[in-house]
Amino acid sequence: MDVNRAKQIYNSEESIKVHLDDGNSVWIEHVDETSGTATVQVGGHSKTVAVDRLQEG
Repeated sequence: MDVNRAKQIYNSEESIKVHLDDGNSVWIEHVDETSGTATVQVGGHSKTVAVDRLQEG
């Protein structure tokens, strides 16, 4: 996923399914355009990952 799409999902009023490349479902909490990272909620914990690890659907 690219940074722009991650931001669109974060700002969306809809619930859009997102998962990491390892298959874990996540909730996007923040997108940092400068670093190309996103803070996500996974398994009850926050984690910062590269947005290219995020997959939609």
